[in-house]
Amino acid sequence: MKYAVLIGDGMADFPMDELGGKTVLQKARTLNMDFIAMNGCMGLARTVPDGMPPGSDVANMSIIGYNPKIYYSGRAPLEAASMGVPLEDGDVAFRCNLITITDNVIKDYSAGHITSIEAMALIEAIDSELGTDKIRFYPGISYRHLMVASGDVGISAGCTPPHDVIGKAKSECMPTGKDSKLLCKLIDDSRTILENHSVNNKRIKAGKNPANYIWLWGQGYSPSFTEFEQLYGMTGSVISAVDLLKGIGIYAGLDIIEVPGATGYLDTNYSGKAEYALKSLDNHDFVFVHVEAPDEAGHMGDIDAKIRAIEDFDKLVVGRILEYARKSDEEFTILVLPDHPTPISLKTHTSDPVPFAIYSTANKDPDSSVAFDEESGQHGSLGTVYASYLVQMLIDFN
Repeated sequence: MKYAVLIGDGMADFPMDELGGKTVLQKARTLNMDFIAMNGCMGLARTVPDGMPPGSDVANMSIIGYNPKIYYSGRAPLEAASMGVPLEDGDVAFRCNLITITDNVIKDYSAGHITSIEAMALIEAIDSELGTDKIRFYPGISYRHLMVASGDVGISAGCTPPHDVIGKAKSECMPTGKDSKLLCKLIDDSRTILENHSVNNKRIKAGKNPANYIWLWGQGYSPSFTEFEQLYGMTGSVISAVDLLKGIGIYAGLDIIEVPGATGYLDTNYSGKAEYALKSLDNHDFVFVHVEAPDEAGHMGDIDAKIRAIEDFDKLVVGRILEYARKSDEEFTILVLPDHPTPISLKTHTSDPVPFAIYSTANKDPDSSVAFDEESGQHGSLGTVYASYLVQMLIDFN
């Protein structure tokens, strides 16, 4: 048996007047996910345990089979693992976004999805000016970077994700609590360095949002995981453009498969992810394929972009893997789901349960589901489950 878990980040949504009372999943053309729903079984998954933040870190950790109540220590340490940044005892990793603030208002959590090459120059300048023997900055991908502070600095500070506060005053959203004075100073001091940088001068002349501030959030210590193979008796791999997903995979002892052209944005290499996923199954039992694009469109509040991202995910990722599964000589099980909703109306995540569907070439007893969407998930035969049980459900499904 081969297993594929296909995650369309943030696909779930609320019904919208603009779509005649439908959700984007109901509006989008998703022939392949609908096939899986009609020929498999559906349910709802609680990917975010009660009392935890509805982030992609918590939600995807659940889907990959790890209870966040046990294993979660923060988002940034997962990204540190993916970036090859070691964390010693007492080191606190922070996500360090490059963002755009205009007239004290948080305008853009991604600085116009700044390129990695531009961002590297900016983060190197930040590290040169603000870095010390106890605080260091590390460049990542696009707007997503890392700060590491030693001596437990900032571990208990209250820090807000910038995508949750778009349109709000910067002064109302700054870090609070212990060590917040230092964190706020780093954010404020970044302005002078970034606003005068040649990268931002060129971006402004080109009509693009400048990366004129850093933003610190998602902090935590290095977590300790039990390896996936020890938990589930199988080897596996992770395919994602997002560092936090790669970090979860690294801590779980899964192989990280790098796909050329995987960007974590609307222009990602969907087809490449599917092909590399299938190739990885030559040597593994399990593959997790994560596509960030629907979530990015949700944060943008762009209905058309989110529908397009979902349709691309369905056609180029789900469709290719489904085609292979149906023709394969080996038995094959597919799980498809979002990690959390990213409603267009809110432009941020919620902790609502998400629809999931399981299809197996070895199981010919489907339920009555007719389409892959939120409403069908509510009536599926698998009921409502905690997402950290999904991997075991896949194993037991046949």
